[in-house]
Amino acid sequence: MSLRSPIGRVLGLGAAKEGVSHWWSQRVTSVALVLLGLWFVASLLRMPGFGYEVVVTWIAVPLNAVLLLLLIAALVYHSQLGVQVVVEDYVHHHGLKIVTMMLITFAHVVVAALAIFAVLRVAFSGVA
Repeated sequence: MSLRSPIGRVLGLGAAKEGVSHWWSQRVTSVALVLLGLWFVASLLRMPGFGYEVVVTWIAVPLNAVLLLLLIAALVYHSQLGVQVVVEDYVHHHGLKIVTMMLITFAHVVVAALAIFAVLRVAFSGVA
């Protein structure tokens, strides 16, 4: 016997009304982070050095800039999903949970915006 409603069973929606989309998002970003992380480490190992000019030249390559932006986006989104689960599980006061989620979301958006701006600035102008 299930306590879930028939429509909830059909749609796969749990108590949070999000279904498995959150779970799938975490898994998809995990796979993306593994692939992008391997690319990033391999790229760093191929660099002749880590001086300012070398790194700026590396970021100015369009493929590197795009993959770096994807890495940033996946990292921030995966982090936000993970922190959201922790807050949902361990913050029990409803008002505090809402405020915490708002602050966490705001912080992740700010971090993503700053990182993306920095990469784009270097990629398009060649200077930081």
